[in-house]
Amino acid sequence: MTRDISAKALSRRSFNTILAGAGATLLLPATARRVSAQDADTIRIGWVGPRSGPLGIFGEADQWLSETFTARHAGGIEIGGKRYGVEVILADTQSDPVRASQETRDLINGQNPDIVIASSTPETTNPVADACEAAGVPCATTVAPWESWFFGRGATPANPFRWTFHFSFGAGDFAPFYEAQWTTFETNRKVGMLMPNDADGNAIRNNLMPALQARGFECFDAGPYENMTSDFTNQINFFKQNGCEIINAFPFPPDFPVFWRQAAQQGLAQQVKIMQMAKAGLFAAELEAMGDLGYGLASGAYWHKFFPTASPSLGMTSLELADGFEAAVGKQWTQQPGANAALFDVVLAALTASGNPKDKAAVAAAFGGLTTETAVGTVDFAAGPMPGVAVTPLVGTQWMRSAEGPYPFTMEIVSNALAPQVPLTASLQPYRIGG
Repeated sequence: MTRDISAKALSRRSFNTILAGAGATLLLPATARRVSAQDADTIRIGWVGPRSGPLGIFGEADQWLSETFTARHAGGIEIGGKRYGVEVILADTQSDPVRASQETRDLINGQNPDIVIASSTPETTNPVADACEAAGVPCATTVAPWESWFFGRGATPANPFRWTFHFSFGAGDFAPFYEAQWTTFETNRKVGMLMPNDADGNAIRNNLMPALQARGFECFDAGPYENMTSDFTNQINFFKQNGCEIINAFPFPPDFPVFWRQAAQQGLAQQVKIMQMAKAGLFAAELEAMGDLGYGLASGAYWHKFFPTASPSLGMTSLELADGFEAAVGKQWTQQPGANAALFDVVLAALTASGNPKDKAAVAAAFGGLTTETAVGTVDFAAGPMPGVAVTPLVGTQWMRSAEGPYPFTMEIVSNALAPQVPLTASLQPYRIGG
């Protein structure tokens, strides 16, 4: 069973659709209702995520994934010789880190989850994990640079976290990934760095810039700026004056269209050969809002429908996850169905390995040497760079004009240096307005 304890809607679907979904939840089979009602025999998974606000697009798959997961396991899950029902409890951060912390505390105090999951940007993963660490509740998170999650929350190799665990790409992965992508054709190797004053920006500034410079790129840091900035004139002039042919940006998603429209108006877009984004530019809807300025923008993918992987907990291949999302939500597939399906994969593996999903200490201990297959690939905590951390790969992508189908943009895989098992679908092309 899936329950939403948030004040706001789960997704951007219409009010009538949400009402219909709520009605469907109330019409669960009697056997499922009985299983879910027995708390001692029910595994309760709390899922805190951004389902409204500026980061709401990251949560568009969550309702569908939760319903699919609980439907697949409606007959219960057998662990340690005992069968347990499964309940997923959804809470909305409204894209606010303070609210993310409060929602997590309320969830723990009011619903007593056996484990909490969270996804997408340090603004979500970090406050959720902090609240769980303080309360002694196991927590698994993903889709945020692991350095931002680990060091950004104050851990050290000698003093790691006890209750919270994270699997994702790292800031250190960007340099080899970008080098492979950016050397497809000739540039002057001058890279303008656009990084906000937040956990992502600071992690990138400290880790990525030195790594890029060691690979022969000359980096020009425009300096930290505050999220939701409305005027990027100073940064644009700085990049123009230094002749940057590559721009590498890590903005809060709503900020990128503001920056890039101003870059086109002020002549920077005409100078740039590669416009590389991270954090922003992950979703086709963002590109569609920019029109012709969106074609040719380069990004990265932590999951793609052409990953040769599958989700054991949902019983779906990557392509089936993408198609299922489009059918259920009525929008073009995004990276989130695969990334968040992997949360369920990891959690199910940890709960099973614990032998007793109602013993929080046993569940936390199970993560230490956990290795499992997921929708994003193998997640191996034993081989991670820090205790409680597992690294998953990135592939390089570029938004191009769709040759067929109902959607104007397609995300092509143009670099697989970190994941050679993922097939390439195109080669990187120099940016030009209109594609």
